Amino acid sequence: MATDLALAALHHLLVFALTAMLVSQAVLLRGELRADTVGRLAKLDAGYGLVAGLLLAVGVCRVFFGLKGPDFYLHNPWFHAKVGTFVLVGLLSILPTVRYARWRKAQKTQPGFVPDAAALAGTRTILRIELAGLAVIFVLAAAMARYGGF
Repeated sequence: MATDLALAALHHLLVFALTAMLVSQAVLLRGELRADTVGRLAKLDAGYGLVAGLLLAVGVCRVFFGLKGPDFYLHNPWFHAKVGTFVLVGLLSILPTVRYARWRKAQKTQPGFVPDAAALAGTRTILRIELAGLAVIFVLAAAMARYGGF
């Protein structure tokens, strides 16, 4: 019982941390980007990746060590949709990660480098899609908890 509670609490805290980091990136990309913001974006993105990995690990632990057990999750179509959406959001997050790394590299050779407007707009769009995917995950989690398997 205590293990289930600890895993559920940690899972929820990691979800909130993941959301905060993604929203923070989106806020930093609003308007004009200053050169010193690129490093902050890269650090937030690294934290986002770390938290996403931890979230996945805790989620797997919930499946196998939580009270509901693997039967509840592995036979639940909402769970599969939730995990699939999480993977999709994770794959989308690769693009900003690569861009931030390129921007930091450019700053080492050109101090004061700021990416062009098109790169910023594209990265903003990807982050918005990720945030929309996160919203879908929240809805799927609620459906999963309430409806289980059909």
